[in-house]
Amino acid sequence: MTRIRCVVERITFQSAETGYTVLKCAVSGWNELVPVVGNLMDVNVGSVLLVEGEWKLDRKYGRQFMASRWEETLPATVYGMEKYLGSGLIRGVGPGYAKRIVRTFGAETLQIIENDPRRLLEVEGIGQHRVDMIIESWEKQKEIKNIMVFLQGHDVSAAHAAKIYQAYGPEAIRMIRENPYRMADDIWGIGFRTADTIARKLGLEMDSPVRIRAGLLYTLSQAADNQGHVYLEQSQLIQQASAILSTDEYKTDETRLFRTLQQMMEDRDVRTEELKADLMPEEAPHLAVYLPPFYFAEIGVAGKVRALMEAPAQVLPEADLDALERRNRIEYDGVQREAIRSALRHKVLILTGGPGTGKSTTTLGMIQAMQAAGLRISLAAPTGRAAKRMTEVTGMEAKTIHRLLEYSPSEGYKRNGDHPLETDALIVDECSMIDLILMNSLLKAVPLNARVILIGDTSQLPSVGAGNVLKDLISSGTVPVVELKRIFRQARTSRIVMNAHRINAGQFPQISNARGSDFFMIPGEQAEETAAEIVNLVSRRLPGYFGIRPAEIQVLVPMQRGPCGAGILNQLLQERLNPGDPEKSLRRSGTVFRTGDKVMQIRNNYDKDVYNGDIGEISRVNPAERTLLVIYEGREVAYDIAELDELVLAYATTIHKAQGAEYPVIVMPVINSHFVMLQRNLIYTGITRAKKAVVLVGNSQALGYAIRNDRVSQRNSLLAGRLTRQQSPAAEE
Repeated sequence: MTRIRCVVERITFQSAETGYTVLKCAVSGWNELVPVVGNLMDVNVGSVLLVEGEWKLDRKYGRQFMASRWEETLPATVYGMEKYLGSGLIRGVGPGYAKRIVRTFGAETLQIIENDPRRLLEVEGIGQHRVDMIIESWEKQKEIKNIMVFLQGHDVSAAHAAKIYQAYGPEAIRMIRENPYRMADDIWGIGFRTADTIARKLGLEMDSPVRIRAGLLYTLSQAADNQGHVYLEQSQLIQQASAILSTDEYKTDETRLFRTLQQMMEDRDVRTEELKADLMPEEAPHLAVYLPPFYFAEIGVAGKVRALMEAPAQVLPEADLDALERRNRIEYDGVQREAIRSALRHKVLILTGGPGTGKSTTTLGMIQAMQAAGLRISLAAPTGRAAKRMTEVTGMEAKTIHRLLEYSPSEGYKRNGDHPLETDALIVDECSMIDLILMNSLLKAVPLNARVILIGDTSQLPSVGAGNVLKDLISSGTVPVVELKRIFRQARTSRIVMNAHRINAGQFPQISNARGSDFFMIPGEQAEETAAEIVNLVSRRLPGYFGIRPAEIQVLVPMQRGPCGAGILNQLLQERLNPGDPEKSLRRSGTVFRTGDKVMQIRNNYDKDVYNGDIGEISRVNPAERTLLVIYEGREVAYDIAELDELVLAYATTIHKAQGAEYPVIVMPVINSHFVMLQRNLIYTGITRAKKAVVLVGNSQALGYAIRNDRVSQRNSLLAGRLTRQQSPAAEE
């Protein structure tokens, strides 16, 4: 192994997916910058690195240093100090202030910051406020570095080390030594795999009950996050946990797993339910294992829906449908009329239907009929974008579910069973997006005398979170359902609407690519070529053709990874649409954030009042303070460098993340390399996000495969059985 000491001058390439990085570094004794390559995530320009590795001669790129291990050190030269301080590592110090500080103190710079930081007031332009900011940031960096030294010794990335420090502070090392698996529960972005790696490096035995317990909980959590399962059958859980906990050298003893699970049941770490034979195949194990939140949420939703339907209903006058038609200048068909009457007759009602079938005009009629009957009405939707669209359609304020329930990070939902909503009727749109946990929180807050109308399209993708609530409610047969099927005349002129229904029926869409159409398909075969064509369409062809800005075009993709996935497309589109100034940007985990970038929040952050799927634009980047501002619907939200893993670029996003949104124009690749994700409801959901035009880039073979593939993964759920009382009513007491 060879060891070099270097200063990072440029970050040429960095993959957010793999961590593979190419740096250009100044190395003592070399006249030219040296390429250093390897897994070097979260290295900043100006960082001084001590790198172990080997020299390699690459045919294409020449001499490179292949890094196998690295650590960040303090710079020893004046030049290195200036680069280090100006990298944005220390809040309050950018390149300009770094130059002034080093010019003032020379080789003693870091020693003065460490031992006598008040002398920074001697530097021109630096006041007391900035000195305090520098002192605080410097002390925090020292603590982080101690933790990083400990964690990197156990193969933990710098990005994870920063999160661990943020969660546990100076007690991080002690807490990790006591129970490394707590990180998987406490820290977003650190899962069981990372915690397990640390635990094993710290010497924890492979068959430790602590490890097995964590593996079982992780398996249930993964089943909810990745497959949408509310529970796992006991045999499924044991089998999947065994695979997760086993390694090439170690095979997990399933008997030990079973014993640990039995203890977890006794300790109430998990909840179980005996499965009724008439609801499950005879060969299935007769025990469902839940994480407690999903168990109580499923019981809560079933119980509240039944309680609402059984509670006495206020008798309302019949709706004057003729007057509503005159007021809205429309003519309702028979099914729409029945839907409006049903809204006045039933305590719980589901309204479903595809695009162009009149869900919006029917909803408006329901609202007006209930207003005429003197009811107080509340409108809600799961996302800010869906709520905004509901407001535009109805002319009434619609809120996100979180805002309706008055959520606060410290108190949770202020509106609940003890403090219900002050409403007579709750109308909720885009209900296919609502997972079991959120639906339970919403229904808890509904007073028993109120009506609930749930609106959604069951042909869309199911919720990102666990459960399939809308579909389960419909399949139970216990809740009244009105399905709109007729496509209205105005909608028939749109190929988007007509093709959505064709695809949903298993038919190939009609594509002519004629001028004046709103549905196009551009040829694309190989992933790299398709990606290049998408960048060309978004940056040049479509803005010119439709007279719109590139920001009004949304690229939707089936997958996050790969050469035509959201990750790579975001990098390509950013470089074309917003190349920016490297000195005025922030880098985090392989992503460069610049002023003007389109970004998406990827987790619920209740402190900031921004939620998974919210899209905004970066309005300002402050490299010196390592912060940036994002505008969401006219509201600015601040992010610190450590919080940037909650943001991703959003020039391209997955179709799953686009649920509930609408965009003027969408561009969507449909190519053979995405075949593992290609299915009918994915394509249907993607094209129904467009208001003005759909542009598919791909080939008819891949599109045809997706349309024929109508297999939808079943989600483990007992909600329908609980509603019909076929599944263990005693468990709900």
